[in-house]
Amino acid sequence: MRSGMATLRAWMAAATLSASCLPPMPTALAQGEPGGAPVVGIVAARKEPITQTEQFIGRIEAKQRVDIVARVTAFIEKRFFVEGSDVEEGTLLYLLEQGPFQAAVAAQQAQIAQVEAQLGNARLTTGRARTLLGGPAGQQSTYDAALANERALEAQLQAARAQLDTAQINLGYTEIRAPIAGQIGRTALTIGNVVGPGSGVLTTIVSQDPMFVIFPVPVQEAIRLRARYTPIGGFGAVLIRAQLPDGRVYRHTGKLDFVNNTIATNTDTILLRGVLPNPPIFEQAKSPVTPRELLDGEFVTVFLEGAKPVEVVAIPRAAVLADQQGSYVYVIGPGNKAELRRVQLGQSSTTLAAVTTGLDVGEQVIAEGLQRVRAGEAVSPRPADAVLQKMMRDSSVTDSGAETARPTTPAASTAPPAGQAPAGTAGSNASGSPRSRH
Repeated sequence: MRSGMATLRAWMAAATLSASCLPPMPTALAQGEPGGAPVVGIVAARKEPITQTEQFIGRIEAKQRVDIVARVTAFIEKRFFVEGSDVEEGTLLYLLEQGPFQAAVAAQQAQIAQVEAQLGNARLTTGRARTLLGGPAGQQSTYDAALANERALEAQLQAARAQLDTAQINLGYTEIRAPIAGQIGRTALTIGNVVGPGSGVLTTIVSQDPMFVIFPVPVQEAIRLRARYTPIGGFGAVLIRAQLPDGRVYRHTGKLDFVNNTIATNTDTILLRGVLPNPPIFEQAKSPVTPRELLDGEFVTVFLEGAKPVEVVAIPRAAVLADQQGSYVYVIGPGNKAELRRVQLGQSSTTLAAVTTGLDVGEQVIAEGLQRVRAGEAVSPRPADAVLQKMMRDSSVTDSGAETARPTTPAASTAPPAGQAPAGTAGSNASGSPRSRH
């Protein structure tokens, strides 16, 4: 038994010594270094229609908003609306106690009748005094007194009629009606409560269709937008889209209709306003409540889009890299060598990058395999993956301006796409300095 253990230990020691005497494996072979130039996927730069889009944060605001307040003091006798329902202009909302106001109207009518009777008698007296002035019994002072009394009664009649108008107006205030059409809120006071001018807001009505969308824009951005759209139609050249709080893009587009005349000094922004339609989502025949997408006070993401797409040189967004000097791409140069090209980007989408300078239509841009690319080194170009090609086609803009891929990043963004090599690896040549060409 002991001899067997000794033999096993001797055999293990010999195996260890033999392994240590073997030559080391070359690093390149151990890592499986491929032979030849790296394979890359290429896409030809081409003209594409892209909608220019800017993104802001905004708030929905009703076009009209009215707080309903009682204008006379009385008890609430009836309420005629369903809270949260749509009401038409002129709809009776509340009926207040009318008895005291009806009595006031009747009293003023009686007062008018009394003054009219007195005025009639005064006119007869004035007429007789005028007739007597031609005879020996006539006196000028009698006529003057009669005329003054007649004119005083005429003034009293005018005052009585004005008081009657006031009483009728107050009686009318006992019927509180909707001054605008819209959706009505909850009632603050119920039947049986005393209301008056000091009772506060009874309820609120907000108009529903259309709605405003209000959003602040930095002054520098506003100047740039003005320079872009004023020569091609101003407000008419801009469409507004809204992204709802749940992430959905609102199905209706709107128009810009107002730019404020002052700048907010604390934020250095200027307020813009657009108008969006807000039709019912669906009609409910038996329900007084009409659901709609946009609500007063709701936060939304606002997209300002050009009404017509513009033609730009477009490449896949994944082909664009960035470093401290800006954005760049790799193109296929003579001898299938990768050439670093500095580019300037315009308004881009999530899948397409619009190149304003640095690239011509038809140039072959490397969009796949960028991790293995070095400037000035040979590559083996192949057409890019079919999925990427289809993504470029699907993200283009139709003639109507409806874009499949909504822009979500600003045009000046220089962040490298996810999964691409950072600057200093794929973006440098053998000497470590990037080759640039404008």
